[in-house]
Amino acid sequence: MAVEVTELDNGITVVTHSMPHLASTALGVWVSAGSRSEAVSENGISHLLEHMAFKGTRKRSAKAIAEEIENVGGEVNAATSVESTSYYARVLAGDVPLALDILSDILQDSTFDPEELDREKHVIGQEIGAALDAPEDFVFDMFQQTAFPDQAIGRPILGAIDTVRGFSDTDLRSYLGRHYTGRRTVIAAAGKVGHRDLVRQARQKFKNFGNGPDVPLERASYVGGEAREERDLQEAQLVLGFPGLAYDSDEYLTAQIASSILGGGMSSRLFQEIREKLGLCYSIYAFHWGFADTGVFGVSAATGEQDAANLTERIVVELQRASHEITEIEVKRAQSQLRAGLLMTLESPAGRAGQIARHIMFHGRILPLDELVARINAVTPTQVCDFIGNMLVSASPTLASIGPVSTMPSVSDIAGCFGSAKASAA
Repeated sequence: MAVEVTELDNGITVVTHSMPHLASTALGVWVSAGSRSEAVSENGISHLLEHMAFKGTRKRSAKAIAEEIENVGGEVNAATSVESTSYYARVLAGDVPLALDILSDILQDSTFDPEELDREKHVIGQEIGAALDAPEDFVFDMFQQTAFPDQAIGRPILGAIDTVRGFSDTDLRSYLGRHYTGRRTVIAAAGKVGHRDLVRQARQKFKNFGNGPDVPLERASYVGGEAREERDLQEAQLVLGFPGLAYDSDEYLTAQIASSILGGGMSSRLFQEIREKLGLCYSIYAFHWGFADTGVFGVSAATGEQDAANLTERIVVELQRASHEITEIEVKRAQSQLRAGLLMTLESPAGRAGQIARHIMFHGRILPLDELVARINAVTPTQVCDFIGNMLVSASPTLASIGPVSTMPSVSDIAGCFGSAKASAA
């Protein structure tokens, strides 16, 4: 695997995976700063900064940024998450210098023009409004806020309309200076790319990048509980969850396999038992999200008012059953899905660039494919059962629901079920 890593003098890590048989290159800048890095008064500023990066620099207008990359048939975009923000491009290999120049320009020399800022705050206000009007999305914000109340990790990535409206260009520069520093930044590229060339270009283009001290994250504290919002909707949206694992946990892949077995596809337990056999919902799946020091494991589903209570109860039954009954066949199927996902990522330069960037940010090194496969293959049915069983009784569940949800059981009733199941299984 042609992966190379170099750390620049200012702390930026440059990592590449050369795929010389391709004609294109995916590259980007990943910064370990997202909504979790924000103070209460800053909620939403990471996402606003991501938007404003494309709204003009001292040498390029917003239109010029778009035209220059599209003139060569490339594309550029960005994304904000809980713990990171990424700015990335995909171009033909010969246009990597242009793409890197644009990325370095928008991250070091944005003007944050007041008129553009006001316009973009209005756009983000519309985006927040659209999210509030989409119950299938908003229920996850409710879930995260309930799992981690009064903490940055629990606040929505988009922020609140009133908070976003109050941000100034000074606020953006202050946040950028504190969090966009070399030691928190990874430049990653995959595809037809030469490592030495990219390092040389990055050293020149990012020579003025911030080199301030790290700002430690507020340690997360899972709490759990219930958030229920009655709305006049056709479907009840619900997310039921529990504390999960940090991405550097020894059991992280066990949690991933557990989520795949329970709700990772059409062959999963929840899909087969609740959707196919009982017809209680159209959509149901399980997930596990890892963060730096914590995680969440959950089940998401949607159904009509008449089935909401029964659906919730059946999810509880399947979780109880999984805490003491997982088969070898199920584990092998989930392992195959994870292995296939790893290998398929290698076929996508954009996917691979993101993967190696996350490896550096989360683990401080590139995890070799052989090591990941060996860890996946080592997970046993007993380990999966133990993980699920311990998870169900380790803390209060989190239940978020929106729509016609008055008949659903309470989170305390659900917690009581899991306590009884664990006692009887023991």
